[in-house]
Amino acid sequence: MGMRMAIRVFLPLLLLLASAEHSFSLYEDQVGLMDWHQQYMGKVKHAVFHTQKTGRKRVVVSTEENVIASLDLRHGEIFWRHVLGTNDSVDGIDIALGKYVITLSSEGSVLRAWNLPDGKMVWESFLQGSKPSKSLLSVLINLKVDKDNVILVFSKGCLHALSSIDGEVLWEKDFSAESIEVQQIIQPSGSDIIYAVGFVGSSQFNAYEIDAKNGELLKHKSAAFPDGFYGEVLLVSSDMLVSLDATRSSLVTINFQNEEINFGKTYISDLVEESSRNAVILPSKLSGIFAIKVDTFSVFIRVTTERKLEVVDKINNAAAVSDALSFSEGQQAFAIVEHVDGKILLTVKLNHDWNGDLLKESIVMDHQRGLVHMVFINTYIRTDRSHGFRALIVMEDHSLLLLQQGAIVWSREESLASIVDVTTSELPVEKKGVSVAKVEQNLFEWLNGHILKLKGTLMLASLEDIATIQGMRLKSFEKSKMTRDHNGFRKLLIVLTRAGKLYALHTGDGRVVWSLLLSSLRKSGSCENPTGLGVYQWQVPHHHALDENPSILVVGRCGPNWDAPGVLSFVDAYIGKELDSLDLTHSVTQVIPLPFTDSVEQHLHLIIDADHHAHLYPRTSEAIGIFQNEFSNVYWYSVDADNGIIKGHDLKINCIGVADEYCFDSRDLWSIVFPSESEKIIETVTRKLNEVVHTQAKVIDGQDVMYKYISKNLLFVATVAPKASGEFRMVTPEESWLVVYLIDTVTGRILHRMTHHGSQGPVRAVFSENWVVYHYFNLRAHRYEMSVIEIYDQSRADNKDVLKLVFGKHNLTSPISLYSRPEVITKSQSYFFTHSVKTITVTSTAKGITSKQLLIGTVGDQVLALDKRYLDPRRSVNPTQAEKEEGVIPLTDSLPIIPQSYVTHALKVEGLRGIVTVPAKLESTTLAFAYGVDLFFTRMAPSRTYDSLTEDFSYALLLITIVALIAAIFVTWVLSERKELQEKWR
Repeated sequence: MGMRMAIRVFLPLLLLLASAEHSFSLYEDQVGLMDWHQQYMGKVKHAVFHTQKTGRKRVVVSTEENVIASLDLRHGEIFWRHVLGTNDSVDGIDIALGKYVITLSSEGSVLRAWNLPDGKMVWESFLQGSKPSKSLLSVLINLKVDKDNVILVFSKGCLHALSSIDGEVLWEKDFSAESIEVQQIIQPSGSDIIYAVGFVGSSQFNAYEIDAKNGELLKHKSAAFPDGFYGEVLLVSSDMLVSLDATRSSLVTINFQNEEINFGKTYISDLVEESSRNAVILPSKLSGIFAIKVDTFSVFIRVTTERKLEVVDKINNAAAVSDALSFSEGQQAFAIVEHVDGKILLTVKLNHDWNGDLLKESIVMDHQRGLVHMVFINTYIRTDRSHGFRALIVMEDHSLLLLQQGAIVWSREESLASIVDVTTSELPVEKKGVSVAKVEQNLFEWLNGHILKLKGTLMLASLEDIATIQGMRLKSFEKSKMTRDHNGFRKLLIVLTRAGKLYALHTGDGRVVWSLLLSSLRKSGSCENPTGLGVYQWQVPHHHALDENPSILVVGRCGPNWDAPGVLSFVDAYIGKELDSLDLTHSVTQVIPLPFTDSVEQHLHLIIDADHHAHLYPRTSEAIGIFQNEFSNVYWYSVDADNGIIKGHDLKINCIGVADEYCFDSRDLWSIVFPSESEKIIETVTRKLNEVVHTQAKVIDGQDVMYKYISKNLLFVATVAPKASGEFRMVTPEESWLVVYLIDTVTGRILHRMTHHGSQGPVRAVFSENWVVYHYFNLRAHRYEMSVIEIYDQSRADNKDVLKLVFGKHNLTSPISLYSRPEVITKSQSYFFTHSVKTITVTSTAKGITSKQLLIGTVGDQVLALDKRYLDPRRSVNPTQAEKEEGVIPLTDSLPIIPQSYVTHALKVEGLRGIVTVPAKLESTTLAFAYGVDLFFTRMAPSRTYDSLTEDFSYALLLITIVALIAAIFVTWVLSERKELQEKWR
């Protein structure tokens, strides 16, 4: 009786508290707790300063990632930024009218003007031409027509003059008939005449004199130089150009403003004793002086008044030279940056006075940044009214730095905009007895922090308090510790960039823990054009072996060609130290991580070269012994998309004629040749090697069981009609088809084939467990589609009988051989999807129990999470009751896009190229990392955090609830005792 009364009294209280819990949900102060977002631009290739007296000082840059951005000169922060399309490469930038940023892109096809303060596009012009050619941009500041700067553009064999105000084409001059490759557009100071100079063929020099106001051709001169020209020409004075001859052993001076074109020839050996035939003219725009690079040193050459060439200096160190900068009273200065004894020396000189230095500073530079590749200078007025100089430099590792007054004012790690591959590493285990926690600064801050948290819990916090709480949470040491946590949220993301630099990013806050510019991936005598290919787990010691650090393998090649020699580098994952490197004698076309480790827990890898030889690493006798035991079980496949051939291979014997016990010959087991007249391979995808599948069985309709076909040797292949592999939507539905295959890579059997008529690529696909999802375009419906294929193993259909299981007559433990034809069935379904897709991946968890979500990188550079249940081939218009209970969603023709399902929220991962998912130790949680020009990281729980309390769980409310429960029990117990006593007295 007493307990019933207690429940009756406590129930309304619980309902009240439950409603209060709902109202306590504060989402604003949780932004950034589980995710971080970083913005980059890429390696800078053009820079223009804008430092007028009023307004904020800024520099406008364009990069190799097709980004245009305006940066704050004080802190290096981005004012505004535009990421152009993948094929919209920036050819040049300039500033017109003091307020517009002018950009030329797409091989000279598109000219745009952007508003300098806010980056809004003002106008856009599309330039036409008849033949591909070099693209040149020139804003004629000295020539104004009705207060309008004229913009000159040479592209596609045509010279265009456009208005700076509205981008209207003022006049055009077509040079396509003359077949001239214009090298320079020259405007003499204070003149309305311009010169277009260039080559016809390899030895004919042409100069055109043109009226800049109306495009009228005033004069045309031509002359032949018998020795021919190499490379580009450089303007060294108002009427003289310089170039190299075809043998690169002589400098050729060209005087083009006289009645006749005059050539002068000077042997480099007469100027420099240690001459070489590999001279290169540095492209810096100076006046009266220029520089050439010969072997490892740079030579500065002056043009004398008698039009002779004389050497003024020779720099033996690696150096970069800026363009000339005009400052007070028509003076021009330029900067030289050279590397001296681990420091960089910045020298600013006057063009006409080599011996006098306007500025000379030495700056200590991190050797992990490599050499200086480019330098841009700008001037400012010091407090004593003298001229000071600042230098913006681009380093070998793509980083961008501003130097001023002998110090690095700010730096940006722009290499992270060009990530090539990603892997992860666990953090070290926290050792007992050693505290890694950071102590609070003082007692007052500690108390103040807890008071603010209490105010937030009780909904008494102001907006300023909420912002402070959020900042405290973001700075919490728990998420940024350098030790692993029991949930597995804290890890290192090891990323390889196109610059050949390796970074370790902490998943807690995205900071760079260490970085390493790999010596094996730098330009050197043995490796002229290195290219990074990928990063792999090399050694992962057991966590009890605290004295061993994990290491990773970085694979690259010496050149862009697939048959170039390979390079390997082994790096400590905790401290970023290069442990060893190898220059390979063979090429690298495939890297196959094997599921075997040696006694020191190094993973075995097979590297396949261009001749289909397999090379085993590590090169130890123990590794050979382990490998020999599994020799007959090693298979792989190769895809030749250009010729439409897929082949399967296995190992035969040691390489014949090669004294290398770690080299093995291969043999072709099977091949599939797709007819070139009807099919072209555009996509192949397979399962992740480390994917965990929780169970092979799948319960259907509550009682029936189907078994997933989960072979790791399945390959998904998509082919299209050759006409449909070109320009998007440039083919009719009747001429286009998409064919998809599921192929067993051990036997070469085609397990499933399906044709989508009237469809074309590009195809984006993901393969997980026993299903594959792929995205393509349906020309007939004029919409994008996503299809799913699930494949099931029918050979285990008899395992449904429980009695057979009891009496041991099932075949669950019977061996499976890929050489026996598998009994499989497939289920498939297609749905409309409203977005174009850049990439697709799937969430992964530690045990594979949690429901799967597809992470879709959309054309808008966002990441959308879509529940795999929407791509269930069993969906029907009217699902049965059993299917409803199972969670089958009723069929609709389109896949839903819920705004709340965007993992990136309102943010964009500009230039999105890939998404990587990593399982945490907590089964409900997966870690997702998206990279492109920007980086984004977050934690996800596809089935919600069913195995842990959420971040916004109110411990204070739980305490209040427990106290209220105890008080209610005590009060009702007292009331019950009183009532019983009164009843007894009756």
